[in-house]
Parts: sequence; structure tokens; C-alpha cells
Amino acid sequence: MAASTAGAIKARLEGLQFGVPVFRDGPREGQAPPFIVVQEGMPAGLDNVANGDFGDPDAEVNIIETVTVDLVQQARIKTGATTTKVTERYGLAEAIAHALHGCQLPAHPATVHAVRVDDIDRIPIADNRVRHSITVQIRRALLREEVTPA
Repeated sequence: MAASTAGAIKARLEGLQFGVPVFRDGPREGQAPPFIVVQEGMPAGLDNVANGDFGDPDAEVNIIETVTVDLVQQARIKTGATTTKVTERYGLAEAIAHALHGCQLPAHPATVHAVRVDDIDRIPIADNRVRHSITVQIRRALLREEVTPA
């Protein structure tokens, strides 16, 4: 079981075997692209539609957590003095978004009610890197206690 939303998304993406390493919060130093970075809790707020009775201390409290999944790839490689070859894996960002949209994140420590992809942004090439940022909303139960990583 994952200890966090980012960990649950990491587990989901690694299980799909896209052949791209997945990291929480940032890649390890010197990591070459392609790689995926998952950042969670930006923001996380109460779900005003799906919350229990405030008079019942045992009622489930639900939140909507926003997560970004960034895919960083090398844009191209030099093949000659004046030629290059595209190395960006077109469609990979959409495949990642498709794999997340509607999944249940079984590795999450809380009950996950819904996972919805809100958008995919392609950030212009800089330093020969292209970045796709996928914004995901997770509707889930608010944890009642601390989760200790395994």
C-alpha cells in the first residue's frame, strides 16, 4: 500500500509499464529524460457535495485533492551537423492521462471515490526538453490517522 496519493499514482503508472521512471516530488539528481514526476495536494479541500453529517464523528469526510503528473522528455537528438531526430514519444502524455482517468487507485490508503483528469498542458521546448503537465483531481476520503510508509 502507498503512503500518499502521489505514491498511489506512482504505483499505478509503474504497474502499466510505460518504461518511464516515476518519482514523487522530483527526479533523482542527474536523472535523464524521459521521467514522470507526481506532486500531490495542490490544493486539497473539502468536497462540499459529498460529506457526511457534521453531527456524526464517525461520518466519512471527503476531500478533492489536485495532483499534477509531469512527463518530461528529451525533444530531439542531433543526427548530423545540421539535422536532428525527434525523440519525444507522441501520445505518451495522453496514454498516461487515459490510464489515470476513472481508475480507483487501489494502493491509496484512503477510499478513492473518483479520479478525473482535468487537462493536459504541453509546455514549450526549453533546454531540449518538452514537458506535459497533467492535472488530476482525486475525490477521496480524508484520512483519519497517520500512514506510516512501509
